[in-house]
Amino acid sequence: MRIILVLLAMLLLGPSFARADDQLHLFAAGSLTDAMTEMLAASGIPAARVAPPVFGPSGTLRERIEKGAPADILASADMRQPRQLADERGHRPVVVFTRNRMCLLARKALGVTPANMLDRMLDPQLRLVTSTPHADPGGDYAWAVFARAEALHPGARAALEAKALTLVGGPTSKPLVAGRGQVAGVFLANKGDLMLGYCSSAAAVLRDVPGLASVPLPPELTVGPAYGMVVLTDHALAARFAIFVMSEQGQAILARNGFVPVAVPDEVQQLPQGDIR
Repeated sequence: MRIILVLLAMLLLGPSFARADDQLHLFAAGSLTDAMTEMLAASGIPAARVAPPVFGPSGTLRERIEKGAPADILASADMRQPRQLADERGHRPVVVFTRNRMCLLARKALGVTPANMLDRMLDPQLRLVTSTPHADPGGDYAWAVFARAEALHPGARAALEAKALTLVGGPTSKPLVAGRGQVAGVFLANKGDLMLGYCSSAAAVLRDVPGLASVPLPPELTVGPAYGMVVLTDHALAARFAIFVMSEQGQAILARNGFVPVAVPDEVQQLPQGDIR
């Protein structure tokens, strides 16, 4: 109930930002492409009432919205982008709607494990790729991993920031191999040996690129990406879809796509029959 009340407040609080057309305009992080596409189809909102969703780096999406692109919802891979838009539009509420994990994609021949991961990332002979900080939260999370590495290996943060190749997630980044995603293209075009990214996206990359492994970060390097959502207009379909995202069905779709649900009800504790009042 509390989640639903917060989502309704997204619609009711703050000034109204309605548009002339009657379609739902969704902007969402690129890592959410499959999950949000599935949710739009399952939400019950007629397809004709949904404009083509816009996916991409969250920071770039926020800038497009600020420049006037029509958007009813921003579903970001971080909290900073929706909070900034929320503040600009009358302090509209922002909610965490899912979480993710960070993994290291690596060529299997390198034998990367959680135990030797930092040594491999620091190896000057290995090319380490990340997304682009500021434009894409994936890059910011990678830099947060570098900051945590400093406690394990003095000087690691500066060394990792200096060697990181920001080949994806920028405002002008394009796939390095035609017809393949940006991350898969890094390996198919032999532009990198290691890449920090979201665990939720790893399965698709492993299908596209033979000889890769997805290695979870050890606890001492782990950061926890939190995804934030803000409803930016008073469009009724925006509130409807936001509530669907937080519903059991919506959260199940996120889980199937590799994300960590945040609005799953606790298991009901069955009381003995005699204890029911």
